[in-house]
Amino acid sequence: MKNIAIIFAGGSGARMGAGIPKQFIEVNGKPIIIHTLDVFEEHASIDEIYIACINDYIDKLQKLVKRHMITKVIKIVPGGASGQESIYNALSAAQENNDEKSIVLIHDGVRPCINKDLIDDVIDCVKKYGSAVTCTPLFETPVISKDGKIIDDIPPRATFYTAQAPQCFYLDEVIEAHKKIREINPSCNGIVDTCTLMRNLGKEVYIVDGPRGNIKVTTPEDLYTFRAMIQYQETEQIFGFARKEVAGRLIK
Repeated sequence: MKNIAIIFAGGSGARMGAGIPKQFIEVNGKPIIIHTLDVFEEHASIDEIYIACINDYIDKLQKLVKRHMITKVIKIVPGGASGQESIYNALSAAQENNDEKSIVLIHDGVRPCINKDLIDDVIDCVKKYGSAVTCTPLFETPVISKDGKIIDDIPPRATFYTAQAPQCFYLDEVIEAHKKIREINPSCNGIVDTCTLMRNLGKEVYIVDGPRGNIKVTTPEDLYTFRAMIQYQETEQIFGFARKEVAGRLIK
C-alpha cells in the first residue's frame, strides 16, 4: 500500500492581499507551495503526490514542479468551487491508480513548516487507529458568544485543540465519506476540513500532537513568521520542531 500526499493549493489568497494566490508567493527564492512539496518529496515514506490547484495557475504550477524537480507529483487537477470539492478532485485522481487501502495525507499547500517526524507520526496513527488529525492544544482562553458582543460562556481550555494538517485517512474511507456527505449536504456547507467532514458522519477521528510551528500561511503576519522561520533554519538555530509522540486520542 502507498502513502499519498493530497495537497490543496486552490485558494485565491484574498486575505493575503498580495495580488497572486498566496501559495505562489516566493520566500527565500521559492514559492510557498514548493517549500511544502519539498518536504513530501524528500520523505522516504511518501510514494506519490496529487495536487488540487486553482485553475488559472495549473500551468504555472506544472512548470514550477518541473523546475524544482518534484518527481513524486503524479497529477495536478483543477480545484473546485470549495475546498472540499478541490480535495475530492485530488482524491478521485489518486483513486484511479492506487489501492483502496492506501493512506492519504491531506495537507495545505500553504502549510510549509511540516516536518518529517510529523509525517511519520500521522502515518503510524492511521495504521494503528484508522485516522489521524494533527492538532495542537489551545493556549488562549476560548469564549462562546452568540451575538459576537457579549461572552456567554467560557468553556474549560483543557478540552480545546486546534486542528491543523496533515489530516490522514485510508483512501477508500475518505472517498466514501465525501460521497455520503454530498447526499445530505450537497454544497458541503460548514465543512471546513476533512476532520469536520468525518465527524459530521459520526466517524472516529484521532489526534496526533503537532508542533505549534506548523503554521498555515494565510495572512501577511503568517508570511512574516514563515520568513523568520527560514532565517532561523538557515543560521542553524534551534526553533523547537521537536518530535511528538503519537497520542492516538479520540476526537469526541
